[in-house]
Amino acid sequence: MNRKHTISRIAAAVFAAATIVSVAGCGAASASGNGVSSAKAVDKLGKAEGQVSILAWPGYAEDGSNDPNVDWVSKFEQDTGCQVTSKTYGTSDEAYNLIKTSDKYDVVAASGDLTLRLINGGLVQPLNTGLIPSYKNVYSFLKNRDFNTVDGKTYGVPHGYGANMLMYSKSTFSEAPTSWDVMFDTAKASQYKGKIDAYDSPIYIADAAIYLMKHKPELGIKNPYALDKDQLKAATDLLKEQNVNVGEYWSDYLKLIQSFQSGDAEVGVGWQVAYNQLDSSKYGIAMPQEGVTGWSDSWMISSKTKNTTCAYKWLDYIDSPEANAQATEYFGEAPANSEACKFATDKDFCTKYHAGDEAYEKQIWYWTTPISDCLDGRKNVKCTDYTEWTKAWQEIKG
Repeated sequence: MNRKHTISRIAAAVFAAATIVSVAGCGAASASGNGVSSAKAVDKLGKAEGQVSILAWPGYAEDGSNDPNVDWVSKFEQDTGCQVTSKTYGTSDEAYNLIKTSDKYDVVAASGDLTLRLINGGLVQPLNTGLIPSYKNVYSFLKNRDFNTVDGKTYGVPHGYGANMLMYSKSTFSEAPTSWDVMFDTAKASQYKGKIDAYDSPIYIADAAIYLMKHKPELGIKNPYALDKDQLKAATDLLKEQNVNVGEYWSDYLKLIQSFQSGDAEVGVGWQVAYNQLDSSKYGIAMPQEGVTGWSDSWMISSKTKNTTCAYKWLDYIDSPEANAQATEYFGEAPANSEACKFATDKDFCTKYHAGDEAYEKQIWYWTTPISDCLDGRKNVKCTDYTEWTKAWQEIKG
């Protein structure tokens, strides 16, 4: 993938609410007594209003202004008559505050750490997917997940997805590591003290929870985003132990790349797009046996919008094979539309990002907002929410 500009998904850095997708099975989340379940999707669309305002990650709604050769918004405007205005954001917290305090945004691209907050806050509306023809070709494993579906209602149309993998220097590891123990097991991690890069966000607590699921089953963790107080404490304690070995916490993947290239990092959590920009003869990337966290972003429509038809048209367009291929290839993630690979400019694009590879996908626990109603189905306990995760993260970093 050729990128000559900086698209940093600073996103994950100050995440504002994590959302979960169970690896073991799909299943919609439940509303937390907030009246969300009474919301209804529209039955039909009217005449296009002529405009739509989009709030999205950098690189999700390119109109040629950043690079004249990168533009999929103009075709949408020509085809629909809906003129696009867009704003980018750097973190999920920023996006949440913008949507909560303003009615100017019709559509938002939200990561899993944000979606449940928008849904449970009544800030986005349920969707009639029958009015979004492209939705039928979205990979089935991205549908009806806890981060985009509540009480059986779809609130988000998938955009793309990716995993948080184990990256390593081949000069340090003669063979690819097979476990996160090189980052979490104190004895092993101490060998790389100051050379470990970790993700800078409360949602990173889920990575520790995944490790504990495998290595401390007595804790009873079934879902890394559904942690009761004891389970959260165990994950927090593990990350406090890891902290003394961490050289850098990153939120901009370009800094992760620089850390490996400079030799400041020998092992860490990273994205496929970062690895693709490194010399593969010197660096490697692995899927550890415990599994990984990841993301699946969703396009959602504001409950305050006055441009419903243009908003629906955008969701249908951005999930169409050609536009979805352009957007996800440019950003660096697997597309959501199963037909998108046909339109990729890099013939190896979908192979690099494991598009449609269900065996690979099943190992990903997608970011999901931790909420007090346990996402693993437990009814007799109260789980910790994102506010509690944020406090724990502050303790971890000190």
